[in-house]
Amino acid sequence: MNNKYSHKDVEQNKYEKWVDLGLFKADLDKSKEAFSLIMPPPNVTGKLHLGHSLDNSIQDLLIRFKKLNGFATAWVPGMDHAGIATQVVVDKHLKEQGIDKNKLSKDEFLKHIWEWKKVYEKNIKNQWSKFGLALDYDLEQFTFSEENQKYVKEVFVKMYNDGLIYNAETLVNWDPVLGTAISNIEVIHSDIKGKMYYFKYFFENKTDFLEVATTRPETMFGDVCIVVNPKDSRYASFIGQNVINPANNQTIPIIGDEYVDIEFGTGVMKCTPAHDKNDFELGKKHNLEMINIMNYDGTLNDKCGKWTGMDRFDARNSLVNDLKDNGTLIKIEEITHQVGLSERSKTIVEPMLSKQWFIKMKELANDVIKLQESNDPINFFPQRFDSNLKTWMNNIHDWTISRQLVWGHQLPVWYNKQNPEQIHVSVDGPVDIQNWKRSDDVLDTWASSALWPLICLGFDPSKSKNEQSELYKQFWPVSTMVTGYDIIFFWVARMIFTTQYMNNGQKAFNHVLMHGLVRDEQGRKMSKSLGNGIDPLIVIEEYGADTLRHSLVVNSSPGMDIKFSVEKIRSSWNLANKIWNASRYVVMKTEDSIETIDEQNLIKNINKIDEQWNIANKWILHRTELTLIEIKNQIDKYEFAIAGKALDDFIWNDYCSWYIELSKANVDMSTLIKTITQQTLKLALKKLLIMIHPFMPFISEEIYTNIGDKESILKETWMFEEKVKISDNEIDNMNNVFELIEKIREFRLNNEIKNSINLNFTTDLKMDYDPINLYLLKMVNASVKYVTSNTKNKNVSVIALTNGFIYIDNSDFINSDEVIKKLQDEISKVEGELKRLDNMLSNQNFISKASKEKIDIEKSKHSKYKEQYESLVMKLKDIKNNL
Repeated sequence: MNNKYSHKDVEQNKYEKWVDLGLFKADLDKSKEAFSLIMPPPNVTGKLHLGHSLDNSIQDLLIRFKKLNGFATAWVPGMDHAGIATQVVVDKHLKEQGIDKNKLSKDEFLKHIWEWKKVYEKNIKNQWSKFGLALDYDLEQFTFSEENQKYVKEVFVKMYNDGLIYNAETLVNWDPVLGTAISNIEVIHSDIKGKMYYFKYFFENKTDFLEVATTRPETMFGDVCIVVNPKDSRYASFIGQNVINPANNQTIPIIGDEYVDIEFGTGVMKCTPAHDKNDFELGKKHNLEMINIMNYDGTLNDKCGKWTGMDRFDARNSLVNDLKDNGTLIKIEEITHQVGLSERSKTIVEPMLSKQWFIKMKELANDVIKLQESNDPINFFPQRFDSNLKTWMNNIHDWTISRQLVWGHQLPVWYNKQNPEQIHVSVDGPVDIQNWKRSDDVLDTWASSALWPLICLGFDPSKSKNEQSELYKQFWPVSTMVTGYDIIFFWVARMIFTTQYMNNGQKAFNHVLMHGLVRDEQGRKMSKSLGNGIDPLIVIEEYGADTLRHSLVVNSSPGMDIKFSVEKIRSSWNLANKIWNASRYVVMKTEDSIETIDEQNLIKNINKIDEQWNIANKWILHRTELTLIEIKNQIDKYEFAIAGKALDDFIWNDYCSWYIELSKANVDMSTLIKTITQQTLKLALKKLLIMIHPFMPFISEEIYTNIGDKESILKETWMFEEKVKISDNEIDNMNNVFELIEKIREFRLNNEIKNSINLNFTTDLKMDYDPINLYLLKMVNASVKYVTSNTKNKNVSVIALTNGFIYIDNSDFINSDEVIKKLQDEISKVEGELKRLDNMLSNQNFISKASKEKIDIEKSKHSKYKEQYESLVMKLKDIKNNL
């Protein structure tokens, strides 16, 4: 092993070795318990970020941990075509190259996207390898592959034929920048500064008016009526009359509906059914006309007079100015109100009347609730996300699944050219396809991603359970779904209900682990605008993949965000360096020992040996076993921070600080003692490496090649084959060793006693001191002897222990003549300083010229020297009295 730990040397070529050995391939051994993961597919939009790093580190930890614990494992990788996201970044990329997307044909634009996908697919795979992810590439999936395009079409057709998918013209969330409908959960509601505009809606007599307020004056062109509460005594008599819309001078009626809050605002509201969700519901209730006044690009249409073709916000300002000029504007108030922003483009979403495709959600949502309330639910970690899921399902709306994009799964829908109202839905299209035009709409990305568990484990809806693939039979349902809590509704919920629907009510996962976001040191979300993003590859270059992985995972608790910091990274690097140095010591001290470790026979031999020198060997193997169990229990509960703390304590304290030091008392002794201790050093180290492997796979593999006998550490076993036998008395003896060593080291330090001076303590505390003294002599050059009584004279130093005291005659470590001379010298120096200060403070010339601050400083010095002098004189007196 190299003298110094170098992450670049250690991490080089390891991944290729694991892949070549086939260690990541799905294990179809049915005699083993199965454990499966499916990777949340990263979007092919750019580099992976720290959120991906955390997500992947957790999954890789789990798959390696399960493999070491004898499970048959499979981890399916993949990538997402990410409809909107990819189209946006490619469009931006083309603009930077001076290419106008609108001047490209659909096929030309798609060609650019496919080229983009190839480049970033390669980048992502490079990051996977840098991280050392245990992925089975033979199972790799892409949401937009030819096979999956066919799969998605089949599911769409099935849901349509089952009456779950329907086409309707209704009010949707419209993104004018991207030119597409989006679903409710793709809308981010945010408080922003805005204005409330108050207008006069005159009665037909043009004398009296109703005061109406709105935040969106441009929608007044779509007003179809004014609404008041019929119980409102101020306005009830006006119901049935007409008012004049100030925007277009059209006459509209006043209707009554208790939906209007009498106490809110003026108690009068305008109704624009085609551009407001609440108004839309009123429109359906009262059979009102739906007047769409806006184009899909956010400009006003031909129903808006001179404002036709003008951007909605420009039109707003222009209209308000005109209405101010004609006297129908009453006032404008500055307000803060909540608006919906498109999650992807960040533009204000426009409620828009549009014909779209939807999935009926009520039945599917009820099935999810039934599953979660059954005796075999999907278990969420933390459990609170189960409640979040059920709450969302209880309040869910039908899902808008069609998108007006180019990149995505084109709907398997055809419209008759002669009669567009006639629709054909099938995988391959109608027989007389020349008479039909296929829909240009594509599916919402999450609609295809919702099939991810089924796609990854090869579920074929046309086959019975017994006819499914061996992969499906072995690994369904997915054992654990690891993902961020921010996409529980976008993705996790949709996978759950889609899987239930497609797979006869079966659950998609056994467990869902929701981890948090990786934030910066100030707790802020990482973003380009803040400039606080961290490139994982840069961290790996400087500190190594092991360090980054370990730092992320051991600071992660289910459902909790973590703060990324260089200090945490360095702490993980220090741990790797500690392991490296400890391993170098073991390799050097065991070079002449038997190379392979026969674990079972070694522990059997250790259990037979009842010699005092063997207690430390028993103790470290006992501590190793307890740590293996503790870490296993915590990882099984996804408590990686607790598991990391247990591992940290074992490495730094049990193995390195204690056992390695204790072993030095044995490795220079007789052949048997030396051999057993050497083998124990290696066995405990091997188990340490196995424990650290899921957290730090590269360094553990590198060191294992120096002490192990298998092709890879991944072929090792987590737990011991044989249990070490250690008595409570032996454990107590070891704990006493540790306490005595710490206390004696502290005693030496406080009394400035050189390590070369042997210290002999006595105690009236009954213990077995033979094994204790073996290690005390080696580590602190001391021993303890039991005596029936100790002389409690003044010339004895006492050290307090947990259960008693140890004593030592001062004469054993104190040379009285030297101490007296040293004290006398110190007293002389202090006397000299006191005399100098006395002369200074009695000198009138100094007193008259010096400042008050200077005089006070010298007086303070005098006081301190006087106290020191008295203390030294008293100490000298005590020593002389005890001679």
